[in-house]
Amino acid sequence: MKQEYTITVYTENHIGLLNRIAIIFSRRKINIACLNTSPSEVESIHRFTIVINETEDVVRKLIRQIEKQVEVLKAYFNTADEIVWQELALYKVPTEVIAEKVKVERLLRQYGARAVVIRKDYTVFETTGHREETDKLVEVLAPYELIEFVRSARVAIIKESKGFHEKVKEFEQAEPAEEVVENEYLSLQEELFPDTGY
Repeated sequence: MKQEYTITVYTENHIGLLNRIAIIFSRRKINIACLNTSPSEVESIHRFTIVINETEDVVRKLIRQIEKQVEVLKAYFNTADEIVWQELALYKVPTEVIAEKVKVERLLRQYGARAVVIRKDYTVFETTGHREETDKLVEVLAPYELIEFVRSARVAIIKESKGFHEKVKEFEQAEPAEEVVENEYLSLQEELFPDTGY
């Protein structure tokens, strides 16, 4: 049975990786509901957060394919109850209409919103929450000449995760980095041409 899954992918920050990951989804005809990329808690490691509606079996196969990408360090998938997540939404409405017809303070309190820009011609409200919460405010503001609405992609933290820096330590303990071996070609050049500066 299909359900919503949040996929978290830890990667090196390389050009073209997003395109290759997107191709993995498109080849399987899987629609991405939302996608967010951001730095992680580990320097030089980025985090992709991808939301899809699929079966667990398909998601498991998808994770295996994503992890085959050279720059991908680790990928996880979680259901909604295994993560803490939020989305940010902005709403632009005419200042005159909103001031005349709505008790703005009540609206802000009820939906946890705040005014981020107030101009003579329009006001922009901002709120964070789950999709149902941000959609509800769209419904409330629609009769008041809602000019524009935008919602960010999901940001999510895995409840049981200790952070990726801990995972990096585990990798290093399990597979310690090899010592740097001197380039054999350069060594051969030094033997053959000791006075040439090679």
